[in-house]
Amino acid sequence: MLKRLLSLLMVAGILFFTQGAWAKSSETDVRLQALEDKIDALQKERLALNTNGLSLVNKVVAADDSESYLKVKYSYPGFQLTTADGLFSTKLVWRAQLRYTNPNRSDPRSAGDFTTREDVSNFEARRLRMKIGGHGYKKWIKYYFEIELQPSKDVDGGLGDRARVIDYRIDVQPIDEIGIRVGQWKINYNRERVDSSGRQTFVERSIVNRVFTVDRQLGAMVQGRLFKETPADLRYYAGIFNGEGRATNNDDSEHMYMGRLQWNFLGRDLKWRQSDVSNHEKPTGQLAFAYATNNGRCTRWSSSGCGNNSGFTSPESATIAQFKRDQWVQEFAFKYKGLAIQQEFHQMEIEDKSTMLTHDFQGMYAQIGYTNHGLISALPEGLELALRYAYVIESLGGTDNVNRNRRQEYTVGANWFLAGHNNKLTVDYSYLTLKDFATMMDYSDNRVRLQWDISF
Repeated sequence: MLKRLLSLLMVAGILFFTQGAWAKSSETDVRLQALEDKIDALQKERLALNTNGLSLVNKVVAADDSESYLKVKYSYPGFQLTTADGLFSTKLVWRAQLRYTNPNRSDPRSAGDFTTREDVSNFEARRLRMKIGGHGYKKWIKYYFEIELQPSKDVDGGLGDRARVIDYRIDVQPIDEIGIRVGQWKINYNRERVDSSGRQTFVERSIVNRVFTVDRQLGAMVQGRLFKETPADLRYYAGIFNGEGRATNNDDSEHMYMGRLQWNFLGRDLKWRQSDVSNHEKPTGQLAFAYATNNGRCTRWSSSGCGNNSGFTSPESATIAQFKRDQWVQEFAFKYKGLAIQQEFHQMEIEDKSTMLTHDFQGMYAQIGYTNHGLISALPEGLELALRYAYVIESLGGTDNVNRNRRQEYTVGANWFLAGHNNKLTVDYSYLTLKDFATMMDYSDNRVRLQWDISF
């Protein structure tokens, strides 16, 4: 009986002890769970603080970085980079001009060019260029660079085949009335030359261009527009330049001086480009006069720099300031609803100080084109038909009015504007003549050219 009592007491004790342990264990579990819950809450709070802090840091960085943040877009043609505040911008454009010519690559100028020069059927990359332009610091401080990449060359390497910078300029124009341009560019003497080769109505400029152009020069110019959008609307240009052509330092104290006055007689301005691709809804025209004078070694200029007109000493053989060249031009241009008219008359004298003889030149071209914008149903939209006539009279051979050769050009052409001037096909046919007063003979030749000009 006693044993049974003792056994029951032992069982009761074990049960009591076990229940106490379970109770303590349950309390411990509750405490551990509460601690874990608290840790989880602290971790979530820390994560939230980190996230909010990172967001705040990002906002601060974005605010501090706003001036250098770039917006990149494709702005046909070319890629454009602009800062968020709009104070800095750069645009990059690639351009190719691919041409086929038969039977002459250039304009025949002498009797030999018409009679003895071999006919040539030729494909060439006439121009391959990279253009970079934009503004910086202020929207009215603009810059522009143009690089001629490796073009086609003659089999003897006679045509330069090296990449070169042909244009670099900075324009500061805070107000319309006055601004300044410095650098190297085709100075603003006459429209046909300043109009880009990619904005021409025909495959190439007229026969007038080679003789009378003043082309690219190094220097500075003031320019402005007065009485804007009134019947007295005027543009003016006045500059001083080295007069030695592209990429050439001056070798004396002489300079080229140039001035141009342009009257926008309908109160609207014409851009430096040919053909009425934009279909002017209002008639827009200009009448301009310009003058240029220079003392130096050069009697002509081109994209290659200083050169000589036919019959004159080359710059390498000329003495310092041997030639005094004075010239003026009258110019007219007009556009309205697809119609584009352009004309120039040139007069020039070149004095050779080594012989004290003066040689005079005269030239003129006139052209008309019509771009169909849907008005004529029989023609496809974007098609332009054009005509051009030009002549050049040259005094050569050493005395005035001797060997006054007369050259003429009759050209018809057509453009198919796939995307305006930025993507177009051009074909033209020219009938070229020469009246050679030295031989009293007349010469003539034909030429066909086909070109694709495209910018990316």
